[in-house]
Amino acid sequence: MVRPAAVNLTQGAYEALRADLLSCRIPPDSRLKVQELCERLSVSLGAIREALSRLTSEGLVIAEPQRGFRAAPISAEDLKDLTGVRIQIESLCLRRAIEVGDVRWEARLVAALHELSRTPEHTPDDPTHSSDEWAAAHAAFHRALVDGCDSPWLLRLRSQLYDQSERYRRFSVSLAPNARNIAQEHRDIAEATLARDADKAIALLKAHLGATTDILLSAEPDEAAAPKWDVKAG
Repeated sequence: MVRPAAVNLTQGAYEALRADLLSCRIPPDSRLKVQELCERLSVSLGAIREALSRLTSEGLVIAEPQRGFRAAPISAEDLKDLTGVRIQIESLCLRRAIEVGDVRWEARLVAALHELSRTPEHTPDDPTHSSDEWAAAHAAFHRALVDGCDSPWLLRLRSQLYDQSERYRRFSVSLAPNARNIAQEHRDIAEATLARDADKAIALLKAHLGATTDILLSAEPDEAAAPKWDVKAG
């Protein structure tokens, strides 16, 4: 029988590693040394291996036979493919949410937008990086935007694509911290959604999601903060 304390330690290790991967505190394509992770997180070898196994199933970690684990790499081709698929899935979710979402869904969206607007986007000591608190509020807003959708499969796919996109979004903030008014983008999308104007809301959402991709693809390859686009995804 698995003890509750062991379950909590494994869950804690999973959540800590996942947060570090999504925020790129663990750089893409870097080797994940199990023993070092055990020491850093003060958990057992089994807890780390189980956490890494879960992250592998989510596509955030790559398991290599006889070589261990590494953070999933990134590439320009992966980004373009990911963005295209995400736009399609998010658009389907948003259109369906607008069609069938009720007033409780509208209230959740308004609340999520309010929380996001009141959360400082950048860390006080580094204006080129978004804070973990803002990242959480941002994820909650995008989730609330579509959770009026009545298709669990579409929502599950959207969630997975969002997580994969988050690593790229974190990179884009450091490349162009003042290049866009992202708060206004969120307000415009929410207003069109609440007005039940599906075509306008989806057009704004496409532009919003595409902006991150455009920033990254236009970055100079020798910029210190830029991702290594020669790294092959998968």
